[in-house]
Amino acid sequence: MPIFAKMHVYEVRPRMDHRGVNLISDALPFDRLWYGEPNAVANAIGYAMHRSQSHDGVVRVYDNAGNVIETHEHKGEFKEWQGPGPRRVDSAVTFGSLTAPAHAGDCRLRFSAPA
Repeated sequence: MPIFAKMHVYEVRPRMDHRGVNLISDALPFDRLWYGEPNAVANAIGYAMHRSQSHDGVVRVYDNAGNVIETHEHKGEFKEWQGPGPRRVDSAVTFGSLTAPAHAGDCRLRFSAPA
């Protein structure tokens, strides 16, 4: 069964007050971000691409009339975590008269008679 990753979709739209742009997306943990500096569009695109590193993403830049003027697509680099792999240690841990094997195969405690 294939696993489908959600694509992050971002919109960079000019603000109605002409003071920069808004970055809008459902992938953001808040409603929108405001960028007001001279390179606002480039900064908004950069943040969107960084935010969607592990997912496929698309950033659409709109003009004042609502037309798409730029589109940036990003292929996510999501990799399934493999983990450190199985480990086995063949020694035992002793607590007083209790002995516990150190490997995960047997988790029972054994009593040993005092010598």
